[in-house]
Amino acid sequence: MTSPKHAGTAGKETFDLFRMQPDVPFDHAFSQLSVLLGCIRHLTTEAEMESDRVAGCAARILSELAKALVDDMARGMNVEA
Repeated sequence: MTSPKHAGTAGKETFDLFRMQPDVPFDHAFSQLSVLLGCIRHLTTEAEMESDRVAGCAARILSELAKALVDDMARGMNVEA
């Protein structure tokens, strides 16, 4: 298994129109994942509080993108996702 400090994304995971880029440093990918999860949290709160179906749909799409990023980071560290 590769050390997280020296790991990068594998660039193998895809999500509809998007593809993860290979060799993105782990710390940058993790930072972007944190931003994505913050957006998802905000959108799910909006969806619940305001019965906002659009926010709920956006949260679902972003959560799938976040999952693809997690899976790609795991592949980059040679860990099965």
